[in-house]
Amino acid sequence: MTTRTMPWQPPFAADVEPLPVGKWWDAVRVTPAVGERALSLLGDDTGAVIQDSYGTFYWLVAIGSAAGWHLRGSRVLCELADEVTYLGVPPVDWTEPSHKGNTHWRVPIGPDRYLTDARLLREALVAADHAEHGPRVEGRQLCVRCQLPTDEPVLVGAEGGSIGGAVYACARHASEYRRHDPVVLLEALRRGPGV
Repeated sequence: MTTRTMPWQPPFAADVEPLPVGKWWDAVRVTPAVGERALSLLGDDTGAVIQDSYGTFYWLVAIGSAAGWHLRGSRVLCELADEVTYLGVPPVDWTEPSHKGNTHWRVPIGPDRYLTDARLLREALVAADHAEHGPRVEGRQLCVRCQLPTDEPVLVGAEGGSIGGAVYACARHASEYRRHDPVVLLEALRRGPGV
């Protein structure tokens, strides 16, 4: 966490305001399950965090500090050469999900809680992802739920008992599947994708 005078203040508006990322900060968008666990792992080392009406978390980080990250269930929002990305930022006093749309400061912003240290955030996200989704699987797989290819496959089951293979879901749909015995999942992973 960086403690210093903030070069930027959230809006004193009546509603969520779309602000460009890459001007004062970049943001790291994280799925709800991984975000909850990462927030817990970071503890007092977290900076300000926005949570939207879908439960998605947004950590504010220094510009360029998360460039090149490829983490399952996370996206770095930054300024791009040919387009502008906006983040919906709630008014400074929206610290509870009771406001219109429920977007709020999950961890309120302030002089002692502004940007999160990108190195600490990455460590927490990797640990949280592993705890929520198990080992990272390399390569593109089809999601069993939406039948779309995903570069972030999550091992969710074994198909066909002892002769079947691994069953994958995208990060979005992985939470819909119950936890399986880790030994069964590892065996399925060794056998490869189901036929």
